[in-house]
Amino acid sequence: MWMMTQTWQDVLFLHWPISPQELQKYIPNELQLDLFEENAWLSAVLFKVYRHRLRFLPPIPGMNNYLQLNVRTYVKYNGRKGIYFFHLDVTNYLLSKVTAIGSLPYRYSQLVGKQIDHHFSYTSHYKACDERLKVTFTLGDHTATNFDHWIVERYHSWSKYNNKLLRIDIHHSPWELQRARVTIQSNSLASFMKKTFQHMEPIAHYAKNKVARVFPPVMEHKKLT
Repeated sequence: MWMMTQTWQDVLFLHWPISPQELQKYIPNELQLDLFEENAWLSAVLFKVYRHRLRFLPPIPGMNNYLQLNVRTYVKYNGRKGIYFFHLDVTNYLLSKVTAIGSLPYRYSQLVGKQIDHHFSYTSHYKACDERLKVTFTLGDHTATNFDHWIVERYHSWSKYNNKLLRIDIHHSPWELQRARVTIQSNSLASFMKKTFQHMEPIAHYAKNKVARVFPPVMEHKKLT
């Protein structure tokens, strides 16, 4: 039974290919990188969250609308494919503190999203590590390639908590993607991987909105052999 629902709006996906040997050391030992064309992939996903609420409860004022930036990679565990989050930055301070007692690495950060006519922009700044992103973009044609499906249709995520591997499942309808033409003015995300992808041009996608339902965390059992 799902425990929480959110609406994601103006979702920008930025994807960079990464050497598997470079990225593997930053994920839990239990997880295996999921590769596409022999590359691991690191993504930044920026969006606006609306109507965040718990099941059977109305939205809580001050907790229901905010901006979010996820930095993530793609992994496999026990026959499932999903996501490992390096961090999830949000503009809601209270939410970042409440989720800090859970399993996901939420951080309070400065994020701004703007739209002028057909031009969009996102800027982010996480002060503790001086991690920044400034990106502008316009929209292109609809797209539905094998790579698009592989990288966005992900319905599981894993994290470590008290040395235990936890899985969180989500449910939503399939993504309808457009290509995005991006210009990145600055990028110092994922500072633990300096001088790897930060100056590379990403593959970029955009989706207008998505309603998602989030299920309670599940403790993973020992990996099957």
